Amino acid sequence: MQHERVADNVYVFQSELYAQVTAGVVAGPDMAVVIDTLALPEETHQLRDFIRRELRVPVKYVINTHYHADHTWGNSLFQDALVVSHRLCHDLLESRGIPSLAEEKKSNPQLRELDIVLPHITFEEGGLTLLVGKKTLKLFSLPGHSPDNIAVLVEEDRVLFSGDTYMPLPYLVDGDIEQMITSLKRITKMGLENLVPGHGDIVLRGEIDSSVKSNLDYLNEIRKIVRQASRRKYPWDLLETFEVNDAGKSRVLVGGMADQLHRNNLAALYRYYYDEIPQGSEIYYE
Repeated sequence: MQHERVADNVYVFQSELYAQVTAGVVAGPDMAVVIDTLALPEETHQLRDFIRRELRVPVKYVINTHYHADHTWGNSLFQDALVVSHRLCHDLLESRGIPSLAEEKKSNPQLRELDIVLPHITFEEGGLTLLVGKKTLKLFSLPGHSPDNIAVLVEEDRVLFSGDTYMPLPYLVDGDIEQMITSLKRITKMGLENLVPGHGDIVLRGEIDSSVKSNLDYLNEIRKIVRQASRRKYPWDLLETFEVNDAGKSRVLVGGMADQLHRNNLAALYRYYYDEIPQGSEIYYE
């Protein structure tokens, strides 16, 4: 697992095992806040051990930016911490996360030590503020990737942990394209020093505008091809030929998962607009 200090007492960790998923730590003199856990217990243990060994403060809060497994299933490894999230994250972890983890445990022994820990503190409108020593953490809704996605701004350092609403390749399967566009435009107006995506590498100040524009351009391109496909008898025949690089993105992004995420985006966006699975002449996309 890679880790990097991006500001005084602000750290970013990136998985080497799954899709370059990220987590963060903000430390104060008497406590630490973890922003998301990692996909597999092995790496979340390493994150926890780093805090114990290097920072030597207890973890008081774990913030979940959204309910997806690769950001939340490690909650139970921080037994004394309070979990903080959007209210929708609590509800989705309860309705989807609990049965999903139970099913995954049947085939993946690594997950058997984990349990879903529902958030103890939630918010909806207006956001929430946590003080960590001299750091001010502002939590606010940033939907697009999922309805419950939030961001965490370390105000003094202008470091934003965006959850998955900003990734090197936008991912819409559980989200809303219009909300994502609004959220991405909001990011460019925040005067950030560092943008920490839910997956992938940290984006530095001079690269933020261009990287967000790249995502907006991608969304525009896939929206155009989906609308073109809707006029075909077999829309998937067109969509399956439209590769991720045709939309201006590299297939090596997100740990090499970009091709599959892109295909999923096309199918999800078609369902979003037309409320049906895009049919192909030989197969149905599922």
